[in-house]
Parts: sequence; C-alpha cells; structure tokens
Amino acid sequence: MFDTIDGLPVHVLVVHVAVVLIPLAALGAILIAIRPRAMRLFGVVTVLGAGIGTVASFVARSSGESLSSRIGFPEPHVNYGETFPIAALAFLIVLTIFWLFARGVPLNRNRPVWLKVFGGVVILAAIGISYFTFLVGHSGAQATWASVIENTKPGTYLDSD
Repeated sequence: MFDTIDGLPVHVLVVHVAVVLIPLAALGAILIAIRPRAMRLFGVVTVLGAGIGTVASFVARSSGESLSSRIGFPEPHVNYGETFPIAALAFLIVLTIFWLFARGVPLNRNRPVWLKVFGGVVILAAIGISYFTFLVGHSGAQATWASVIENTKPGTYLDSD
C-alpha cells in the first residue's frame, strides 16, 4: 500500500512531512511553554502540526519497510525509523495534555506551578524529539547519499561544454 506513487517511493515523499512538521511543532511547543500568551496564537497550530507530523512518521515507517524490501535495510536508519513514530506519538501526547490544561488558564497569565513544571517537561520533550528527528533524517541521508558523494567530484556535471 505504501510502496510507490507515480513511480517514486512513498517513503521519500512522506518522510519530509514528518521531518519538517515535528521540529516546527517542537519550536511551537517551546514557545507556548515559555510564553503563555503565545497559546492563543500558536497552540492549536502546534498541536495540529505535531499530529500531522506523527501520522506522517507512521506512514514513513510503513513506507520505509516497503522501500527496504526493494533496496535493503540501511543500519542504523532502520532502527531509528522503527522507534521514531513512537517517540513522535509520545511528544504529541505530552504536548496535547499540556495544551489542554494551559489553554484553560484565563488569559494564560498565572499558570499554576505544576503546569509550569509540566511546561518544562514539554520543552525537554521538544528538544528530545528534535534531536531524534535529526538522527533519523541524518542516518537516512547518509544511507542514500554517502556512496554517491564518495564516488563523485564537485563540478563533474558542470563541465559539460
């Protein structure tokens, strides 16, 4: 089901949704945790971005399994890719719980101490999922491009005159 679209691997197409939206949602999460007034502007968009990114990460994992059946299993990308959707889901859950409680504080002026502490947990989760996104993306890029870059020289295709 998640093999190809118009001859291109679904994995290559959908992975970019997760790789873009999850870190953007992490930035939004940090912002709404630090600046209570940002909740009205960025709260819903942040949670939606994390949700769409999480769904995309599950589709990326499934489509990655289809792609691996064609090209092999590049380690450690496969290991990271198996775990990443679960980490993204955990981030989404923590963020959503924070959002549900924090938006209930009138004008978001005086958050209770426990909610401020939970905001710190959200910030740590945002940093963690951002780093994990980097690990998954970097390992995938290495698996795809390392041998190509090693076997070519800069400007090879520019000298075609």
